[in-house]
Amino acid sequence: MSKQLIYVLDQTHQDAIALLRSNPEVKVIISSDPIQQTHPWYHHANGVLVRADSRLTAEQFARSRETNLLRAVVKQGVGVDNIDLNGAKAAGVGVYNHPGINSEAVAELSLALALSLTRKVTELDRRTRNGERNARNQVLGISLFRKTVGVIGMGNIGKAAAKKWIGACEADIIAYSPNAPADIWDDEGIAYRRVHSLDELLRQADVITLHVPLSESTRGMIGTKELDMMKASAVLVNSSRGGIVDEKALLQALKEKKIWGAVMDAMEVEPAHPDTHSEWFELDNVIITPHVGASTEEMQSLSSVAAAQTLLNILGGKGVFPGNRLI
Repeated sequence: MSKQLIYVLDQTHQDAIALLRSNPEVKVIISSDPIQQTHPWYHHANGVLVRADSRLTAEQFARSRETNLLRAVVKQGVGVDNIDLNGAKAAGVGVYNHPGINSEAVAELSLALALSLTRKVTELDRRTRNGERNARNQVLGISLFRKTVGVIGMGNIGKAAAKKWIGACEADIIAYSPNAPADIWDDEGIAYRRVHSLDELLRQADVITLHVPLSESTRGMIGTKELDMMKASAVLVNSSRGGIVDEKALLQALKEKKIWGAVMDAMEVEPAHPDTHSEWFELDNVIITPHVGASTEEMQSLSSVAAAQTLLNILGGKGVFPGNRLI
């Protein structure tokens, strides 16, 4: 019996690769293997492991039907906006993700970056490295202690973020999530107030932190109108997905100082680069990072191994936790 073929499309933690290769019933083709160029995954793979870098299109899924070998695509992490779900469904390919596994790391980063921005950590570091002796008297940040934090999205990451804001800053939490059950946080020990409109949250919050997936309903949900509703002292944090914030509108708001500042760990074009984001890099009221919410040694090992094990279970005919299957 021939081995089943697993394609790993993106750079993945060594622990996941080791787990896959330890299974004698599969052969693993990693992202750097030239064979991926001559023998594409959609014609040859039985299973695919993917992160956020590769885009899996409807056309590719349609072409997988020419060989009918592909059974499953497993996403490390939760967001699947890089996978055409309708295309996968039409081709009869299962798609699986891992909600909740990266939650603590992403929430941790969103808090860390907000504090870095408001306490002007990057600017103070740069000035100190440049030998400025009076930076402490020239650069003043703002405190987030006991401020109002608006959490948009009440899923696993939003929940973790709310807990961290309360624990670190004794924040007053207001939350908005139109599709979440009424009792979603009731057993979590979170002191919060739920609002029923985005406008209400935006007008009240000192910090707005985004924790929603990218979908047709969330694309561009923070635009010119929404930015105009925010306090002049407000801070916007996007550690979810590029496309949720209208970047042209945000850039203009930052230039005009309509809000105090923004943190962008997720942008439509990633990673941000001087060739494509030069206007952003001229501003001192924004911090931009290359979508690294889950990029810790511990989390990359944990999440990649979980994804690899899910794929092995599928190809081996074993059970998969129902919450991991999307289609």
